[in-house]
Amino acid sequence: MIRLILRDFEKIICAMLFLSMTALGFVNVVIRYGTNLSFAATEELLINGFLLLTVFGAALAARRGEHLAVTMVHELLPRPLWLPIFLVSVALSVSLLAFSAWFSWEAMMNIRRVGMRSYALGLPAWYYQAALPFGFGLIIIRYLQYSWEAMRAGPNRIVPHV
Repeated sequence: MIRLILRDFEKIICAMLFLSMTALGFVNVVIRYGTNLSFAATEELLINGFLLLTVFGAALAARRGEHLAVTMVHELLPRPLWLPIFLVSVALSVSLLAFSAWFSWEAMMNIRRVGMRSYALGLPAWYYQAALPFGFGLIIIRYLQYSWEAMRAGPNRIVPHV
């Protein structure tokens, strides 16, 4: 059970988020058309849900090797060059993701420091931001897992499956 959760963590989170967002949107539409009232908080929750869904979906794509890639360069390279070029691309990708994790952590701490609150529910705004550094860290881990498997499989595995 724990192995399943660790292997499919992103899938579970994405499924729960998507199900919750769908239910929340549906309830809001029913109430809006049934009573001419609206839940003001649903917009806030749905926007932040989409943000989290994007980050955890990116982790899922990184684990599967389905992230965006420019394969033309890979296909034109001689076989001996694929590993060094692949390692440079991994290093650059991990650096960008690490910077994103750090930046989102700093943004969250700044939001927390100034005491910003969400506009509809009045919650501390950093609650919504808290999952982003973790999500970027998870993308790094999943991308490194994919990269390790791709290097072990050889040059034919580097091209992401589309």
